[in-house]
Formats: sequence, C-alpha cells, structure tokens
Amino acid sequence: MSVKVNYTSNLEVVETLATNVPAVAAGKGDVTHSLFNKSKAGLTGGSGQPCTQVASFAKALSAGSGTIDLTALSGTNGAAVSLNGLKVQFAKFQALANNANPITLAKGASNGYELLGAGWSITLQPGQEVLLDLNNAAPAVGGSAKTIDLSGTGTQGVNVELVGG
Repeated sequence: MSVKVNYTSNLEVVETLATNVPAVAAGKGDVTHSLFNKSKAGLTGGSGQPCTQVASFAKALSAGSGTIDLTALSGTNGAAVSLNGLKVQFAKFQALANNANPITLAKGASNGYELLGAGWSITLQPGQEVLLDLNNAAPAVGGSAKTIDLSGTGTQGVNVELVGG
C-alpha cells in the first residue's frame, strides 16, 4: 500500500468595510482574510513529514465510552492498520451531527497517546470537527503510547481519519 497526502486548511472571510469609508462608495470596500490558509501536497513516505499509513473509520461509543487503539485500526475494506513505530502526522475527528451530546477525545487512561501533549483533550459538540496537522511533532506510537479515549453518552459516535508515518 502506498499513501499520498494532500492537506489543505482554509478559512476565507470577506469583510465589507463600514459605509463611511471612501473605498466603499467606489465599490472597493471588501477585505478578504485568508492569510493563514495552508496547503501541503504530495506527502509520501519519503517526505520530510512522512505519510505511510492511513485509517479512516467511524467509531461508536458503547455505554458512553470508547477507545481508539492506534496499533489496531481499521483501514480501507477492513484491512488491519497499525501505526506502531510511526507518528500521527494528520488527524481529523468529526462528531456525528445526530449525537445527542458532546463527545470528548483525550489521551487514553491506559497506554495513552500524547497526540497534543500530556494532558490533551478536545470536546466536540454534535456536528463539530477538528483537523490537525501535527507536522512530524507527535510522539511515536508504541506499546505504552497507543490509545485515545472517547467519552460521551450512549452510542453516539465520531468519524476518524488518521495518517501516520
């Protein structure tokens, strides 16, 4: 299997200046904010930010909790994917829009993975998502650093996409 990653993070906002600005009267009062947009194309195993494995799946909670084991993921067509020895390079978490309550992702209580540091935690309301470019700075996945815990209520869920390398 080979992996090629094209990453894009864009937020573009057009602001129309107040009507008392001379440019507005001339039809030129719009300011576009897009300075922090970012794009990386063609990342592979040989890149400075290596990308060799991908897992994309839906994770449902059971009785309000769940665990993602980065060494036992489900890939395309159900193929087993392990990020053991690799770093998580990109991660996307998307809370299902029909979740009744927020869902929290955090370093696992047992063999926790420090995705964003020792005490990381992200809470997503229904329909919210987060996209992370970890820029080759996350730790390597291993036996004592491999789990992400999820907590919420009932059987709500989250869509997950992880790229390791």
